[in-house]
Amino acid sequence: MMRASLRSLVDNRLDPDAWPGFRPPNAPEDEREAYQLQFELHEGLTAAGLGARVGWKIGCTTPVMQKFMSIDHPCSGGIMEKCAHFDHVEIPQTRFNRVGVECEIAVTMGIDLPAQTEPYRREDVAEAVLSCRAAMELVDDRYADFKTLSTETLIVDDFFQSACVLGPEIIDWQEIDLGTVIGRTFINGEEAGRGQGSDIMGHPLNALAWLANNLNSLGRELKAGEFVLLGSMVECQWLSPGGETGNIVEMDISGLGQISAKFT
Repeated sequence: MMRASLRSLVDNRLDPDAWPGFRPPNAPEDEREAYQLQFELHEGLTAAGLGARVGWKIGCTTPVMQKFMSIDHPCSGGIMEKCAHFDHVEIPQTRFNRVGVECEIAVTMGIDLPAQTEPYRREDVAEAVLSCRAAMELVDDRYADFKTLSTETLIVDDFFQSACVLGPEIIDWQEIDLGTVIGRTFINGEEAGRGQGSDIMGHPLNALAWLANNLNSLGRELKAGEFVLLGSMVECQWLSPGGETGNIVEMDISGLGQISAKFT
């Protein structure tokens, strides 16, 4: 039976509101416990109708986002099947408590990455990547005040994850230098920010290696067919109410393509 504290998170994911956070003794003691609770939350989200977990997101992989969050290391969360959209999505902004958008690179795994004697390196995980694509993460500040919440609490709740938009797959991605790609975020036609692939832990695939190793340390592994959002190159942009015309968000990542979303 799912514990009541996690059930409240499932309910809040389905109908976002200003959730106050865990209260003792339900708060996780450390990040390892937080991730184990996150995996249990995924089971609850599946049971609630959001489908299986099909991918992962990594947050706080760039200096701009670490400064923004006051967290000095990466954190990951899951992405559920019905939260993954392709190329373009139109969605009511009222579906969120406070929606933000992030400009990301996504990879899809071609093979499993089980635990091994030595930690995975960037070169190792590169051989496991089937494809790359442009991506937009839709994050939701579902909290009364996220700055008062612990990193562990945010991890349990998938680190703000709400949905994503994935661009067309690029199979011959090895011809693209992921460290030099430029990502740009446009809101209602105006550029809101830009960043470079190397902002993500020196190279985007360093973030993938971190995730593979972190999951292995938790008794899990990256699986073939799963996709991973590697972190935002641009500081999260929180959207204001868009009025009658809504908000139109476009992401452009050089060499990887474009994706868009309309918040009605």
